[in-house]
Amino acid sequence: MLNFDSLYNPYVSRRMTAYAKNGMVASAQPLAAEAGLSILRKGGNAIDAAIATAVSLTVVEPTSNGIGGDAFVLVWTKGQLYGLNASGPAPQLLTLQALEKAGYKEMPIYGWVPVTVPGAPAAWAELSARFGKLSLSEVIAPAITYAEQGFPLSPTVGRSWENAFNRYSLELKEEQFKYWFSTFAPQGRAPKIGELWQSLDHARTLQAIAETKARSFYGGVIADKIDEFSKKYGGYLRKDDLEAYTPEWVTPININYRGYDVWEIPPNGHGLVALMALNILKGFDFEIKESPDSYHRQIEALKLAFVDGKRYIADQSKMQYRIQDLLSDAYATERRKEIGERALMPEPGNPPKGGTVYLATADGEGNMVSYIQSNYMGFGSGLVVPETGISLHNRGNNFSLNRNHVNCLEPGKRPYHTIIPGFLTKIVVLLAPSE
Repeated sequence: MLNFDSLYNPYVSRRMTAYAKNGMVASAQPLAAEAGLSILRKGGNAIDAAIATAVSLTVVEPTSNGIGGDAFVLVWTKGQLYGLNASGPAPQLLTLQALEKAGYKEMPIYGWVPVTVPGAPAAWAELSARFGKLSLSEVIAPAITYAEQGFPLSPTVGRSWENAFNRYSLELKEEQFKYWFSTFAPQGRAPKIGELWQSLDHARTLQAIAETKARSFYGGVIADKIDEFSKKYGGYLRKDDLEAYTPEWVTPININYRGYDVWEIPPNGHGLVALMALNILKGFDFEIKESPDSYHRQIEALKLAFVDGKRYIADQSKMQYRIQDLLSDAYATERRKEIGERALMPEPGNPPKGGTVYLATADGEGNMVSYIQSNYMGFGSGLVVPETGISLHNRGNNFSLNRNHVNCLEPGKRPYHTIIPGFLTKIVVLLAPSE
């Protein structure tokens, strides 16, 4: 058996199989994984560990996620799989008419237009309340320590931070973006690899979220600061939008692929794309796994699935086609017929009618969590709420401004989402030994 400490060692071969009796945490950032492991050691379960890891990632890997981002979660507990959609909708003031009047032809990347309601803090509180063993304050404590005391910047995060700084220095000239630079480049440059980085504003915000179980973010002092910042610079997000938000518990969707059940969160996320691709592929016989023909079919299936996803996936209540129709064997058969010997330029089919961090945790009780969290495109919108450390995401960039598109912008509507957690199960029949 491997002990806890060996499970987050970045120098361990990626090809090795790890075993643990009491629990496990997988994350690309060792410090975040250590935060999750510390919670397991303290008596927390896999859900507590996932929250601790996720919140720590907002501190130690702000180049990919943050307090102002979204999250999707799959939780396995007591023999059942639960899904949590913690992506936020467009603000009530963000209308297609308002953007048309302002001269927008497509959704921008930066600024207030692509900012939707952040869902990550609500996800932490919701997971803790429903499945956690420890208090939210205990679980968030390691992340607060990292933010208060600082941590050495890892190579991957350092390079991404420098790239963002260089890009923002060229593109973000308006006054509203100055708070990103004062927060994430206070010395007039990106922090260097190995340099100790701390953010007291980030720590104070996490402390408030922990003490109020995220209520401060959605209806208290933090919400007031977000509202004030938005109004000052002509933004669309208001405290009313934050107060009205709750994450949604959803029923995971799945297909069976060669004896395994593959699970995803239903739309507005595009986990449906992965399932559609597998549904197409399960009709092929792959005699040789590593072969040009095998790769060709997989690539073509993914192309077909992605183009369907781009056309048909939106907030589930707004979708033209039912999920069961997009995942039907009949539709997969029709799409499979389009795959020949030559690569194709895919077009959407006609179904029957009817940027990012990942982590996984498990504990000795059999609980498991598959969790993904993102600000989108690195730091997100380029907007940081003053004196909070909150970098607001830009997930609304995925909305279409085409009135006839299923993913067209509407107030209160969630955009097409590109982050997906996954889960794999297999039914195993245990036979009693013969006498």
